[in-house]
Amino acid sequence: MSGSRRRVGARAPLPGPGLEHLVTEPSRETTPEAEHDEAVVGSAAEDSAPESAAPAADVPDDAEGPDEDGTEDAAPEAADGDGSEDADPEAAEAGDAAGGEGGTADGAGTAAEVSEAQAELAAQRELRARIEQRKADKEGPVDAGAKLSGKAADLLAAVRAVESGTKTDTDLFETPAPAPRRAAPEPAPAPLVRPAAEVLSAAPGTVAAVREILARGGAPESLAEPVAPLLGEGAAQVLGEDPWQLLSVPGVQPEQADGFARALLGDACGPGDPRRGAALVGWLLERAALKGHTALEIGDVRAGLAKLSVPDPDEAVRQAVSEATVLVFQEEEPAADGFDGGDDADADDAAEQAAPAAEPAPELPVLLGLDRYALAEESLADGLARLVKTVTPEVWDGPELVRAAGAHGLVLHTGGEAARSEPVALAEGARERGLRVAVAVHSENGRGRLDTAATTVATLLSGADGPGRDEDGALALDLLVVLDAPQLDVEDAAMLVESLPDGCRLVLGGDPGVLGSAGAGRVFGDLLAARVCPQIASRTPDPGPLGELVSGIGIGELNQVEAPGKEVVIVPVRDAGEAVHRTVQLVADSIPRALGVPAGQTRVITVGHGGSAGTRALNTALKQRLNPGPGRFGGYDPGDAVAYAPAPGRTVTGTVVSADAEGLHLECEDAKVVVPKERVERTLRHGWALTAHQAAGMRWPAAVVVLPGDAAGGLSRAWVYTAFGRAERHLSVVHGVDQALPRAVAEGVTPDRTTRLRPLLEALLATPED
Repeated sequence: MSGSRRRVGARAPLPGPGLEHLVTEPSRETTPEAEHDEAVVGSAAEDSAPESAAPAADVPDDAEGPDEDGTEDAAPEAADGDGSEDADPEAAEAGDAAGGEGGTADGAGTAAEVSEAQAELAAQRELRARIEQRKADKEGPVDAGAKLSGKAADLLAAVRAVESGTKTDTDLFETPAPAPRRAAPEPAPAPLVRPAAEVLSAAPGTVAAVREILARGGAPESLAEPVAPLLGEGAAQVLGEDPWQLLSVPGVQPEQADGFARALLGDACGPGDPRRGAALVGWLLERAALKGHTALEIGDVRAGLAKLSVPDPDEAVRQAVSEATVLVFQEEEPAADGFDGGDDADADDAAEQAAPAAEPAPELPVLLGLDRYALAEESLADGLARLVKTVTPEVWDGPELVRAAGAHGLVLHTGGEAARSEPVALAEGARERGLRVAVAVHSENGRGRLDTAATTVATLLSGADGPGRDEDGALALDLLVVLDAPQLDVEDAAMLVESLPDGCRLVLGGDPGVLGSAGAGRVFGDLLAARVCPQIASRTPDPGPLGELVSGIGIGELNQVEAPGKEVVIVPVRDAGEAVHRTVQLVADSIPRALGVPAGQTRVITVGHGGSAGTRALNTALKQRLNPGPGRFGGYDPGDAVAYAPAPGRTVTGTVVSADAEGLHLECEDAKVVVPKERVERTLRHGWALTAHQAAGMRWPAAVVVLPGDAAGGLSRAWVYTAFGRAERHLSVVHGVDQALPRAVAEGVTPDRTTRLRPLLEALLATPED
C-alpha cells in the first residue's frame, strides 16, 4: 500500500568487531553544557508574550525529521541536544552553511549589480513560473479534493461551507463541536510569501514602514530587511493587521511573535486568536520542511498546535486550510488486483456475501502541506513520467548501465565514490554516439574530482554553465547524468526535470547511504522505493582501508581495518576541551608532518555548529592557530577558510582573498566570488570545520571527524557514513563517545521523512504486473 512515510532501508545486522578494538586507550569523556544559539528576536518581544501562551514547541517527536545537521539521510535539522547542530530554523534555512560569525564587511558602496545568487534566483523564478503554467495547461484538470475521502473530504467540505457562508454539521475530527465563536471577517488575500532563497530587496519606503511597526511592537528593527521582501509592498499593513505574519521570517519563534502581537494589539489578542492559529500551522509545516518533510500528518500538526497552547487545534487547521495557508491531501486506497472474470467473478461475489463482514481497512492518513512543496512534488512526478513515456528505446551495447540508459528514459545508479566512473563512462560513450550530453554534480568540489567536463546542478539551472536552451526554455540535451543525486531536494529536482525536453534520458546516480538533501524532500530515496524504473547497483568497491571501513558502516558494521599507511587513526579524548586541542594539533602539525597533507587540504567534520566542540568553537581555535588576525573584514581576514552558502542548502568552501566596497572577495575552488557586504553575516561561516551535512558531496585528502561526548545524541548511521566517507587518503577520528559510535552505526537509522513523491510516482508509472 502506498504510504506517506518511507524508510531509507532495512535495519542492518548487528556489527561484528567494533571500533573499540582500534582504540588503544579507553575514552573517558565528560558531557559539557552545549552552547545554544541566540534568539533572533530580542528578549523584549519574549517578555510580552500572551499570558497563557506556552513556550514554543517542536513538531511532535513522531513527526520530526532526523537529528543533527542533516536530514533523514539528512534533514536540515539539528538534534535538540548538546553538541548538535543548530536547532533554530534560521541556521537550518541557510543549509547549515549560512549565518556566519561576523558582521558586515568594512567599507561603503553598492554590491555587484548581478551576483551569482541573483542569477540563480532569477532562473529559479522563471522555471517555477513555467512549472505553474505547465500545471495550468494540463488537459482534464482534477477538481481539488475530487479523490479525497474520510477526514480529508470532511475537512474540504467544511472549508467550502465556510467559504460559501453555509453551515455544516460535519464533525471533522470526531470530537465534540467547538463552542460557537464570532464570525471572522472575510480574510484579505494572503500575501505571497516567497522562499528565503528568492528574497532580494524591497523599496526603501516599504522597509522604512516595516521598521517603524517593528519598533512599535518591540521587535528588532534589523528584521525589516528580511520582512519587507517576504511580505511584499504592503508589508507594514500586513503586520499591523496580522502580527503573527512575523513567523514567516526564518528564525522567529512563536513566543517572539506572540510578544510582538501583544505589544501591537494589547488585550485584543490571545492564544486562541484565529490569526495566531493559522500562522502557527504554517510555521509548523515550514519547520518540518527544514527537517526534510514535504507534508505532515494532520494529527502531528494538531499535537504541535496543542503544545503551542492553541486552545482549539481543529479550528486552527480549518482556518489555515480555508485561507489557503496549507493544502490537505489523502492518498488513494490502492485498487484491488484482478479483473471481471464472468462466472468466476459471480461465484466470488456470492462467497463474499456469505462470508462474515471483514474488518474495515485502516483509514489512510490525512496530510497537510505547503503549496510550494505540493506543486514541486506533483510537477516532479509528472515530469519524470513524461521522460519515461516519451523516450525512444534504443539498443546500446556495453555494460548494464549503458544498456539500461539506451532502453529507458529514467535510470537510477547506486554506488560509492569509485562507482562514479560508471555513469561518467556512460556520458562519454553517449557523446561518441553524437548525443548532446551533460554531467551535473552537487558541488564545485565534486566537479573537480571528475575526469570529464561537468557542471553543478545550481549553475546548470541558472544558465551560468552547461548547454543552451531552446525556444521553449528546455535544455538542449539528449542525456543528463546527475551525480550526488541524494543531495537533490524536491524543488531543485522539479526545476531540473521540467527543464528537460521530451525524449531526453535522465540518469540519477549516488550513494543512498549518505545524508540527504538540505532542502525538503527525499527524491532519490523515493525513486528507489517506488521501483518505477531500472536500478543499477554498482559492483565497484571503494578501495583501501578507508573504502573497507566506510563500506562496513553502510551495512551497519563498524569493523576493525588494517591501516599500514596510517589511513585511519583513532585519537581518544576525555572531554570537549581536549577534543578541540587534539583537533588543532592534528590539522596544524601531525597530519602535515606525518603524511605531507597541508592544513588547507584537511577538513574537520563535527556534529553541529553549537556546543563546546561544534564548528564555532573549532573554527575559532583553528583560526587562532592557522591564520590569526583581528577579523577586520566583518570578522574575516585574508587567508581565512570559509563556508559560503549562496542559497539555502548549498555550501561552497573557499578562502578569503580581500574586501572592498563591493564586498568580500573569495576564491572558491577555481572560481572568484564576491559576497556583497550586506550578505556576509547571513551567508558566511569560517570553514576549517564543517558539519557532515555541509560536507556531503565533497571530499578532501584528509578529514578529521570530531566526536566529543556531547555529540552522542546527534549520531546516526548515515551521519557516520557521510562523515567518515569525506576522506580520500587519511581519516582521523577524535573519539570521545565511547560505545555510542558503534551503537549508532548498528542501530541509528535516521527517522523517515514524510513525502508524497513515492505514491505520486507509483500512480503515474506503476505497471499492471506491479
